[in-house]
Amino acid sequence: EPGRRNGALVSINQGKATTYAIMGVEGRGTIFVDPGTEVYEGMIVGKSSRERDISVNVTKGKNLTNVRAAAKDQTATIKTPEHLTLEESMEFLNEDELLEVTPNHLRLRKRILNTNAREKAAKRDKRAKQ
Repeated sequence: EPGRRNGALVSINQGKATTYAIMGVEGRGTIFVDPGTEVYEGMIVGKSSRERDISVNVTKGKNLTNVRAAAKDQTATIKTPEHLTLEESMEFLNEDELLEVTPNHLRLRKRILNTNAREKAAKRDKRAKQ
């Protein structure tokens, strides 16, 4: 069967990816986006370490409670994101995914962007296969 064995890390919302949010998601797989990247619901932001897709929020900011927390936040580090080439992106794709190609960006995304609609469709497909 074509495609990969691992699931994808899929953004559940729109906004700019933050270092803080990426740090929270890193344990679930390999991240493809840098902090500051504009992401949208249904966009693939990484490769899951598991077989199934995982919906993640890479845009949430840290609640700053005091000045020291703000200073400490600047020293937070994340692993260097993996940037896929055009060929790697095409190999990564599963049946329910698309690749957007623009002059400046390669973006992997789910065919169905809405998280709830996508999960319903996946359950429907699973039942149909049984």
